[in-house]
Parts: sequence; structure tokens; C-alpha cells
Amino acid sequence: MKKFFLTTAIDYANGSPHLGHAYEKVLTDVVARTMRLEGREVHFLTGLDEHGQKVQQGAKEEGIRPQERCDRIADEFQEMLSKLEISNDDYIRTTETRHQKVVGRILQALFDKGEIYKAEYRGFYSTRAEQFLQEKDKVDGEWPEIFGEVTEITETNYFFKLSKYQNWLVEHIKSNPEFILPAYRQSQVLEFLKEPLNDLCISRPKDRLSWGIPLPFNQDFVTYVWFDALVNYYSAVSSSNYHSDDYWPADLHVIGKDILTPPHAVYWPIMLQASELALPKSILAHGWWTTSGEKMSKSTGETVDPLSLIDRYGTDAFRYFVMREMTVGQDAEFSLERFESRYRADLGNDLGNLLSRLLHMVHSYEDGKVPTAEVNESLEQCLQSQWEKSRDSMLEHFREFRFNLGIEETFSFIRSINKYADDRTPWKLAKSDEPDAKKELRTCLATMVEALRLASVAISPVMPQVHAQIHQRMNLEPTKIWKDELGWGSTLVGKKLQEKIILFPRA
Repeated sequence: MKKFFLTTAIDYANGSPHLGHAYEKVLTDVVARTMRLEGREVHFLTGLDEHGQKVQQGAKEEGIRPQERCDRIADEFQEMLSKLEISNDDYIRTTETRHQKVVGRILQALFDKGEIYKAEYRGFYSTRAEQFLQEKDKVDGEWPEIFGEVTEITETNYFFKLSKYQNWLVEHIKSNPEFILPAYRQSQVLEFLKEPLNDLCISRPKDRLSWGIPLPFNQDFVTYVWFDALVNYYSAVSSSNYHSDDYWPADLHVIGKDILTPPHAVYWPIMLQASELALPKSILAHGWWTTSGEKMSKSTGETVDPLSLIDRYGTDAFRYFVMREMTVGQDAEFSLERFESRYRADLGNDLGNLLSRLLHMVHSYEDGKVPTAEVNESLEQCLQSQWEKSRDSMLEHFREFRFNLGIEETFSFIRSINKYADDRTPWKLAKSDEPDAKKELRTCLATMVEALRLASVAISPVMPQVHAQIHQRMNLEPTKIWKDELGWGSTLVGKKLQEKIILFPRA
């Protein structure tokens, strides 16, 4: 059976990780963990894009070789992956031999087919975007800030016949509504394709840029960074270590909206079609993190260091916040005040206090052992019914990449557990002399333990460490397959629970 092949955009080696990089990796990791919990075998790829003019310039300014700069930045990004508990199966760097061989092979095949030709170019060039521009790229007569400094140049280069495939691409997008997600992004791509495409310049002369993969048919030129970087998704699973049919095509590419059009929604599918390779099934474009309504970016000086937040609040608190706060595809506002509010209220009060006080009560009233539920009254029935609704809704939201809504469903159920405790008042039942008080107390504790176990299973793709900690308190192994553990019906009766723990200490 083909593996579910999942990729992120590969990060660019021109700076340190920031909130946008971290969010994309967490988002993709949650997809990967969800697929595994549903029984799919997943191959999750991420990596680093290491060529291009900005990398070469950055290394020159530091007085080091480009490869040294890339090695350092690769270490920074891989440290971020480790701290974020990202479960990627492979990490590709575009300076690796396995990647460069595939890029060379694809370029040579396209050149031999007549899909690449040599011509002189006169026009505008953006170093920041590392692409050639036209007058139509201006907005109100000005170059958008995203392009940085734009210069006018004339030079000979090699071009790929992008325009030849424009009509085919429009038809492919219209015929495959799942190709670009969310759906409104598809409309934006089709709007872009209403304008005629120019052929794509896929080379840079070595006298201007030496840091790149040489063209196999002319060693005086290196490959344009996008034509190099986009190949990573295929090159990673087409080396001798893999049987590509088990992986390719990719099931889902997760990228930022800023590189959807034209790189991933235009260049990449046309490159694949011209190379007679299958296209990815879906491209999921997420939004930007903003502050005061403006995009966070290194160029504006507005960034958030995810590693500092992780060190202060913990990995799973960070993962929870970015997944709860952003609707996939849309922009989301970041503020430290909002982060701390989620940390205190959702995590500390709703979940952390629930676990702490439940473990305390089981140890105080039942010597740490999970009792048997002895009554099944309206309060218990209501909580079980709430779980079934929350579970089904959560699963539907997660399968449709509506993770923030799925998380809210789960935390709504967690709040229902707390309300159930407030209604049952086990602390009063423990002191009561009423005939049925002890039965109700045991029922309350057993019901809360089972409900918390289910909530822990539900949050596992988003907060794997917290899930493991809660399960460890219950002497359970972390969940591997959802279907085995999402049904109400405790196997915990008689189990000895461990002492209470503070999941979310004050920062």
C-alpha cells in the first residue's frame, strides 16, 4: 500500500527560524500524527533550501563559505524540529548529492525534449525574491515590498517553456477541486492564470551567481533556486534508498500562501507535467502570523523566536497555541498576552487543574486505585453523550484540516468534565453519611478518569508530550491507533494511578 507522503515547504537558509517556520512544521506534524492514528503509514519530509543569491551574499558578508553558513542554519532548524517534537521521517538538504543528481537528471531530460532553450533577457530582477519581474508585477506603479530592491538587467539565460502548459494547468485545477486548498486559494490561482504566462528563466550565469547546481548541459550556468528547490519533494523519494512508487506522488504539500503562486501552484505542477511525473494530490496553503495586523517577517524586523517561547512555556503549550489560534488558510494575530491567556485558562485551569485534582481525589478517597462506576444517572449519561458528539465532530474537523475547531471541541469536552465534577461534588460526597454517597463518589471518580483518558487520546496529535504524561499517570502506553481507544468503556478499573503532577507550571 502506498504511504501517505506529506511534505512541508523547505526552509530557506538565509536566516534563523521564526514563528512562521515553526507553525508550518507543527501544522504538518499534526496532520502526520493524525494520519498515523487513523492507521495510515506516513512518510513525512521537510528540509532546507540552501542555494541562491541571498545565501551567497550572506556568506560573503560573514566572510565564510556558503556551505558553512548553510550547515549552521541547518543545525538551527533541526534544533527547532527536535524541540517542537516534529515527527518527520526525512530531512533533505538541497546541497546533498542525492538531490543534485535528480535535479541534473530532470534538467537534462527537459533540455533533450526541447522544453528548455537559451535566450537573452531584458527586464527587472528582485534579489529578495530571486526572480525576474515585469511591469504587471507593480502595484499602483510601485514594486511591492515583498520584492525588496528591484534592478534592471540584461543577460543571456536558459528558459523553460512554462507558457506552453498554461491551458493544461487551468484545466487541471478546474478538474481537481482538491488540488489547491482551501478552495478560495484555488480561485486566486485561476485569477493569476488569466494573465498570459511568460516562460521561466531557470538559470543564472556563474559570473553573477556561483552558489547553485550547475546546468548539466552548460556548466557556465547554475540552476534557478526555485527550479532546484521544488524538485526536493521528488528527489527525496527517488534515490536508491526508496522505491518511488511507494511514495510518489505526494498526497499533501503544506506551504505558506506567499509561495503558492506562482512557485507551487504554477511552476511546480508544470515542471512535473513536462517531466512526465504525477502531480501532488493536494497543496494546502496556510496563512501568515501578523502583529498589529501586519505580517511578521525578518525584513520588517517583526519576528517571534519560537525557541524562546518553547523554553519558557514548554513544547506542547506552543503547539497548542499555534494550532488553536490559526484557522488553516487564514492569517492569525500573535501577541504574548494572547499566548499567556491561553496558557493560563485553557491549559492551566481547564486541563492541568483537572488532572491534578482528579489524581489527588483518587489517592485521597480510593488509595490511588480507579474504582468501578456503580450508578449511571443523568449526569453520567450527559457526559458520555457529550463525548460522543465531541469525538465525532473532532474527527471530522481534523480530517478536513479544521484543527482549531477540532481542538475547541476537545477542550469543550474537558470543560464538561470539570462541570461534571462541580455538579457531582465528590469532595462533599466523601464527607457525606448519605446511603448512596459512596456509590456516587466512586462513580464520579471512575467517570472522570475515563473521560480524561478519552480527552488525552483526542489531544495526542497536537500535544504528544502532555498526552504521554497523562497516560503515564494512568499507567497507560501512549496511543498508537485512535479507533482502539476512542470508545467509552474503561479498562482502568482497579489500576493504581500515579501521584499528581503539574502539567503547566507558572512560567
